[in-house]
Amino acid sequence: MSILLDTNALIWTLNDEVELGASARQQIEHALRHGGLMASAVSFWEVAMLVAKKRISLSKSADRWRFEALKLGIEEIALDGEIAVDAVQLSGLHSDPMNRFIAATAIKLQAPLVTSDARFLAWKGPLACIDARV
Repeated sequence: MSILLDTNALIWTLNDEVELGASARQQIEHALRHGGLMASAVSFWEVAMLVAKKRISLSKSADRWRFEALKLGIEEIALDGEIAVDAVQLSGLHSDPMNRFIAATAIKLQAPLVTSDARFLAWKGPLACIDARV
């Protein structure tokens, strides 16, 4: 099974954070072993912005952190025009553009999104979610 990591789940996974739940961790490890673990390029942008704004700290530079994620086997999914247009049409989802891009990416790929974002988890749209805290 392929899964897409939301930005928070990407950070928790790569930094081996305790916030990542056992079930989510197991599903992520399974996807990684089978070549189905993905992250949107938007998530790497978000991480770099969080570091630049000093809202998170990493043990290495954001570009090195990204490189190591890709080397580990996480597939980076580019933001394209189809995803960008689809993101506008997600009725009832909150208005944060980066989150809309991530949701549209998961929907396009027909992959569940691993997230702890309550807004994604509560949304009644066509997005399958895995709670990253469980």
